[in-house]
Amino acid sequence: MEPHLTDPERVAIARLHALLELLPTALDKELAPAGLTSFEYTLLESLREAPHHRMRLSALAARTNATLPRLSRVVTGLERKGLVERAPCAEDGRATNAVLTAAGVRAEEQSRSRYASAVRRLILDGLGAGGVDQLADLSYGILAKLDPEARMTTTAAGRSCAADPAPVCAADPAPLPAAV
Repeated sequence: MEPHLTDPERVAIARLHALLELLPTALDKELAPAGLTSFEYTLLESLREAPHHRMRLSALAARTNATLPRLSRVVTGLERKGLVERAPCAEDGRATNAVLTAAGVRAEEQSRSRYASAVRRLILDGLGAGGVDQLADLSYGILAKLDPEARMTTTAAGRSCAADPAPVCAADPAPLPAAV
């Protein structure tokens, strides 16, 4: 017989479910005046940070923690808005890059403070001293269980996106460090 969850465990999981349901909608509502969803903003931000504002679609999916089909649908929508273009990968003819357009750069820049303000107000301001680090540690502990192969950037050996070493090909994901 499987053990039942304790009341504190049930409360914790119920709160996590509520967070996962409410947060994307709340962030999307905040970015609606900019004509973006929070996922679209994250994708534009990732491309802005990439060398030459371009990234292989598979690498972008890993960076944004999305499946390739979801990423492809969102890129198609951003193409319609003129914010992203698809281009062949010069280093690998089998691959396709997403490239941030000038309009995409402007959209990301114009949305950056709106997104940061929303994240601070909706999430970070409610955390006490050390709360950001606690949130990062707790969420990483869960994500590491959900992504044991570390396919997603957020679970790649606990590295932050900003700490990624430069990839061999500008369109490729950065290699994972060797296991110690």
